[in-house]
Amino acid sequence: MSIRVLVADDQALVRGALASLLALEDDIEVVAEVGRGDEVVDAARAHRAEVALLDVEMPGLDGIAAARALVAAYPACRALIVTTFGRPGYLRLALEAGAYGFVVKDTPSDALAAAVRRVAAGFRVVDPALAAESLASGPSPLSRRETDVLLALRDDGTAGAVARRLHLSEGTVRNHLSSAIGKTGARNAGEAVRIAAENGWLLG
Repeated sequence: MSIRVLVADDQALVRGALASLLALEDDIEVVAEVGRGDEVVDAARAHRAEVALLDVEMPGLDGIAAARALVAAYPACRALIVTTFGRPGYLRLALEAGAYGFVVKDTPSDALAAAVRRVAAGFRVVDPALAAESLASGPSPLSRRETDVLLALRDDGTAGAVARRLHLSEGTVRNHLSSAIGKTGARNAGEAVRIAAENGWLLG
């Protein structure tokens, strides 16, 4: 019997390309495609998907949150993160969320198909170079509130806007930003956001 696969990616061209590549395999059937993370669980359940290929950055829910939702609501479908963002922090968060695999989008098609088969069989699949980098980099040094402040700053741009969004005083926001700048080794708040994003510390 074919492995029933769901593909979730907000870029239609990428989503279609992944589906087309996997459809060439005799033992893999792409049964659903979605463009939002908050559509994953319902689509997986409706189409009885066994493996869900999830992009990291999607509207509604990011891929890591979608993986977590699958574990909670439809564990019969295992998550395989397939992303452009090969960052060690994302890998760590994905595995903590219950994903069975994590590979980058430039993975050769035969290797991607092999990853789908292994995940369907209950094995974990992780890009080896990224795994080594993840072990070397360690967990995020940021507190939950510092992460929230950097996320809000990335979206809203100013300390005042962040304060209003998070219902904090501007002084408290500046204190969190100062701490985050120190922990990331950044020169300013904008650079702290960039460093945190590159290390995968702004998801989850």
